[in-house]
Amino acid sequence: MDKMISRFPEQLEEALQLAENARISKHTAAIRTVLICGLGGSGIGGNFVQDLTSAECKVPILVNKGYLAPHWANKHTLAICSSYSGNTEETLQVFDQLVGTGAKIVCVTSGGQLLERAKKHGFDYVQVPGGWSSPRACLGYSIVAQLAVLHGAKLIKGRIFRQLDVARKLLVKDQADIQKRAQKLAGFLAEKTPVLYCADHIEAVAVRWRQQINENAKMLCWHHIVPEMNHNELVGWRLNRPDLAVVWLRNRNDNPRTAVRMNINKEIIEHFTHTSIEVFSKGKSLPEQVMYLVHLGDWVSFFLAQARGVDPVEIKVIDFLKSELAKV
Repeated sequence: MDKMISRFPEQLEEALQLAENARISKHTAAIRTVLICGLGGSGIGGNFVQDLTSAECKVPILVNKGYLAPHWANKHTLAICSSYSGNTEETLQVFDQLVGTGAKIVCVTSGGQLLERAKKHGFDYVQVPGGWSSPRACLGYSIVAQLAVLHGAKLIKGRIFRQLDVARKLLVKDQADIQKRAQKLAGFLAEKTPVLYCADHIEAVAVRWRQQINENAKMLCWHHIVPEMNHNELVGWRLNRPDLAVVWLRNRNDNPRTAVRMNINKEIIEHFTHTSIEVFSKGKSLPEQVMYLVHLGDWVSFFLAQARGVDPVEIKVIDFLKSELAKV
């Protein structure tokens, strides 16, 4: 896992080259909605695409993480089906439901049944490199490939790819410092349950941290966003909870009112737990800031796994679940 995490900047570079060569055919009808379908390590890419393009994309984006395609999917929908393995049960079922809707379907995968079905129906696809043992380590491929689909559909401009390349260079330059910072953060979190808070426009970052801590470190964790948590979860902080460690994921250019809220939230919550840590991103653009926090969080999850003496690659309980599902 440490080798896969360390290759993230290199993976971004490969993905950006892949995006340059991606060719998306023109759809017969105007695109009015985007539907991104995927789960786990493949699905989180859709969350990042949603966050990174919300200020630019010309149409709304919905991320679907289940078995059912929304009833509104039609010829005006761009549907991106993302599965690294190409064999994700839920994504394949949604793909089959979308086939008859007239939607513009594009698949992002390394192979498997999804690629076979895309070829069978003559749909566009972006094939990412295979051979990675953990799909969750392929986030760079997932994000950039999906952005390439949006760009090919003329829903976003190409500037974001240049920003991602700047982010890649930042990660290379700061690699040693990122790992040192991650080790320190893992030390704070090792014996506690992490609670992650961030601004609403970068929720995908908190989701990524939570999922990586779940899978790599084998720990429970939860997250919420500001300002929404100010209308509910904040009231739940009422008793002393020394077993909880709060991490505030922040950008220095977050919405000013959100930043004020987070400062006040931090003051309130520190009455109930002494482990409260602010983690500020680096970089000027949103893609830089997001990729920095993602890479830092991935290393945190790895060092947490080391501290807990667990294998960050192993996911036996998910394998068991899949084997039991196959019997039904």
